[in-house]
Amino acid sequence: MTEPGRRAARTLRDLGLTAGMLAAAAGLCFLLGQVDHVAHSDAYVSMLFILAVFLTARFTSGYAWGIGAALVSVLLVNFFFTYPYFAFNFLLPGYPITVACMLAVSLLTSAMTTRIKQVEQLRGEAAREKMRGNLLRAVSHDFRTPLTAIMGANSTLAESGAQLTPEERARLHRNIAEDAQWLLRMVENLLTVTRIREETGGGVEKTPQLPEEVVAEAVDKFHRHYPEREVTVSVPETAELCPMDPMLVEQVLLNLMENAVIHGGAVRRIALTVSAAADEMRFCVEDDGGGVSREQLRHFFEDRAPAGTGDGRRNMGIGLSVCQAIVAAHGGRMWAEHAQGGGLAVSFALPMKGEEA
Repeated sequence: MTEPGRRAARTLRDLGLTAGMLAAAAGLCFLLGQVDHVAHSDAYVSMLFILAVFLTARFTSGYAWGIGAALVSVLLVNFFFTYPYFAFNFLLPGYPITVACMLAVSLLTSAMTTRIKQVEQLRGEAAREKMRGNLLRAVSHDFRTPLTAIMGANSTLAESGAQLTPEERARLHRNIAEDAQWLLRMVENLLTVTRIREETGGGVEKTPQLPEEVVAEAVDKFHRHYPEREVTVSVPETAELCPMDPMLVEQVLLNLMENAVIHGGAVRRIALTVSAAADEMRFCVEDDGGGVSREQLRHFFEDRAPAGTGDGRRNMGIGLSVCQAIVAAHGGRMWAEHAQGGGLAVSFALPMKGEEA
C-alpha cells in the first residue's frame, strides 16, 4: 500500500473510532436514562462522555480527533441530556468548566499517547538499526569467504595451471562454480529482503496455495544442487489451502535445506514435514546431522549462527535473516529445536487465515 493510501486508511480508521466512541457513549446514556433508579441523576452522562473522549484521544492519531470528540461531546450533552432537552442552552451554570475539563482531558491524553508512540517508534528504529547492522556483518562475512576462495583458485589456475593435473584443474573449476553459485544465491536473498521491507512496506501479497505444491518445487530445486542427499516429505492427507506468496515460501524451504547440508555436519537425510495445527500451517525441516549445542540453539536466530555450527567456509546469517523476514511478512513465526535423531529441526508456521478474513 502506498503512503497516501495508508494515510487515507488511517484517517478512515480514526473517523470510525471517534464516531463509534461517541455513539457508544450516547447510546449508554439513553439506556441508563430508562432505568428508574438511575434516571433521577445525570452525573453518569458527563463521566461516560469524558471516558469516550479519553479513549478517542488514546487510540487515534494526533490531537485533532480528541479535541473534536471533546467539542462534539459537549454539544451532545448540552442538546440531548441537559434541560431543556433537544435544545441548545449555552448559559447553563458551569458550562465553561465542562468544556475546559473535556478539552484538558483530550489534550493531556493526546500528548501522552503521542509520547508513547514516539518512544515505540524510537525502539522500532533501534531494533531496525540493530537488524541492519547484523545483516551487514553477515553480508561482509559471507561475501568475503567465497570471493577469497574464487580469487585463490583463479590465481592458482592462472599461475600454475600448466603444472596441475586435469583432476586438480577440474576441482578448482568446480570450486569456483560452487562459490559463484553461492554468491548468486546470497544476492537473490538480499534482493528478496529489500523487496519485502521497502517495496511492499513489510508485507507480502498472499494467495491461497496448496503447501504440497510449494514443497515439491523447493525439493526439486534442492535436488538439482544436492542430488546425493535424501529428502523425505510428509504432507497432510487432506488438501488444505494456506494464504502465502509461493515463491517466497519456496525460498525459505530451499534456504533451510541448504543450511542443513552446509552447516549440519555430515547430513545424509533431510525430512520436510507439513502439518496443519489449529489456525496455522506448520513447515519443519529436520536433518540427521550433528546438531548444535544448547547455548548455540538459544542464540540461533541472533545475528548469525555461532562459530562451530558449519564447515567454516560459509555462514548462515543471510539465509536465516531472509527466512525470518519472509515468515514475519506473512504474519508467521519461526523457531529451532533439537531433532529426535540428534540433528536440528527448524520450523515456521504461517497463519491459515488471510488478511481479507
